[in-house]
Amino acid sequence: MGKIELKIEIDQALLDEARALDIDVSAVTTDGLREALDRRRAAHLSYADKARQWGDENAEAIALHRERIDRFGVFGEDLRRW
Repeated sequence: MGKIELKIEIDQALLDEARALDIDVSAVTTDGLREALDRRRAAHLSYADKARQWGDENAEAIALHRERIDRFGVFGEDLRRW
């Protein structure tokens, strides 16, 4: 992906401090913009998309939980009368 030059305004003292600490302002700006876009995209997902995404992100934990139930059963199962 190509890069373009962008003119932005930033507080001079803030920029000076970042440069003094060898912070790559361009990289920080790019990373921050990516994070903001990810949050905005996530906010616009439908409920079904969010549920599917949650399931994908937690698939390993769900599988481990199911294995535990298969192996040990559900807590209190031996006390149920129905």
